[in-house]
Amino acid sequence: MLPRFRAERGVDFIVVNGENSAGGRGITPKIAIGLLRAGAAVITTGDHIWDQKEIIEYLPTEPRLLRPLNYPPGTAGQGSVVLETGKGKVAVINAQGRTFMNPPLENPLLALDVEISRLRNEEEVRMIFLDFHAEATSETIATGRYLDGRVSAVIGTHTHVQTADEQVFPGGTAFLCDAGMCGPSESVLGRRIEAIIERMLTSTPRVMPVAKGEVGVHGALVDIDPASGQARGIERVAERVEV
Repeated sequence: MLPRFRAERGVDFIVVNGENSAGGRGITPKIAIGLLRAGAAVITTGDHIWDQKEIIEYLPTEPRLLRPLNYPPGTAGQGSVVLETGKGKVAVINAQGRTFMNPPLENPLLALDVEISRLRNEEEVRMIFLDFHAEATSETIATGRYLDGRVSAVIGTHTHVQTADEQVFPGGTAFLCDAGMCGPSESVLGRRIEAIIERMLTSTPRVMPVAKGEVGVHGALVDIDPASGQARGIERVAERVEV
């Protein structure tokens, strides 16, 4: 899909959240390499980043694969990256919320304050994109409002369900509470429906395979002014693809 999006929509820079791309749990080095070759400029993740153990040694070798910024110092990998593009420098940050999330990480707002200041002052970056990986919509909205005018876009991930609140805040930050899932449409958050219902009915563990069939592709297309770093518009992406 990525080459087609780039060609049909004139996309300059693609960010993919890949944390559940390994059969619904984490990401592997092979999958990360495949996404980058397909056209992703940066891959963000979230709380499932460590589910595939081989990723721990791979993270330090690939700066375009991010884990949340607000892990403690010394954690493998990094939470941001700056890339040169034809339109100027683009920074991508990955941060994780704390409400209903385990394990709870450092305060994301404080970590973002430090990192955004560094990017603007030391790296001289105007275009800054944040993937905020969080469960509570209130936390994502509050984070977007807190950062309004300081970053180009705040796009939420994690719940797998695309929200319909796309907007550009007064300070010029594009916002979407959750970009939604890229995965099987006839499912419960990507898993087979019957397995989830059985688990709910019996309150006992069940194997929950990834569902099959038609795939929903969700995300957001953000238009950013390279000179100012402010967003000029945001559009939700929602397509269905036969596989």
